[in-house]
Amino acid sequence: MNPLRALHDQRPLVLPNAWDPGSAVAIEAAGAKAIATTSGGVSWSTGVPDAGGLARALALQALSRIVRVVSVPVTADIESGYGDTPLAVASTVTEVVAIGAAGVNIEDSAGGALLDVAAQVDRLAAARAVSADLVINARTDTYLMGSGDLAETLARADRYAAAGADVLFVPGVVDPTVIRALVAGPLPLNVMVHPGAPSVAELAELGVARISVGTGIAQAAYGLAAAAARELLTAGTYDSLGAAMAYGELNDLLR
Repeated sequence: MNPLRALHDQRPLVLPNAWDPGSAVAIEAAGAKAIATTSGGVSWSTGVPDAGGLARALALQALSRIVRVVSVPVTADIESGYGDTPLAVASTVTEVVAIGAAGVNIEDSAGGALLDVAAQVDRLAAARAVSADLVINARTDTYLMGSGDLAETLARADRYAAAGADVLFVPGVVDPTVIRALVAGPLPLNVMVHPGAPSVAELAELGVARISVGTGIAQAAYGLAAAAARELLTAGTYDSLGAAMAYGELNDLLR
């Protein structure tokens, strides 16, 4: 069985998000049983903005480098599939599987707008046709880009489940009442957390199956870089570097 699929029995599955090999090995060393990539973090690390700025080739290269350095399963954020057609999505997923990733996120928005449900169903079905065992995390942006309509979200979940999705991912939802309603829907639920969101223990009590942080860890890392630089340039001190991973520890993780 796909090792990522097996981990879904241990609810909730907590998936810290990596964006390059260094972040991936650090996350694995921290005890993660699986790792998710973040397209936002990968985009920033290659010098382009999130949400459409990342080229397919660069995304796949980054994924390959991450998979190569860790021993735990990796699930890949492939945005909307890096293509406008089901055939293009299938081509991307074929490469993801060949690289060795155990799962994918496929979102139903592009260019700042929600995609038509029927079109997204075709894209998910094309991804499923590539691999029967790949874990497909169907992301819907009804709360990020749509009206935040629960009925629409559940209707999409029904269609996505029928197309072969394994998990429903609804970024922007941390309200316990909404989470309960989504947990009662047709697919296990992935919640993306941030400061102020319910804790892992609280989400587990609500029945959440997967927890990820999206760009959160990448933002924290870049935030520390900015804070350390400001301190160095203004105060002339270096206290911000006190929590840094030891040079030898990080270097050894990549040997």
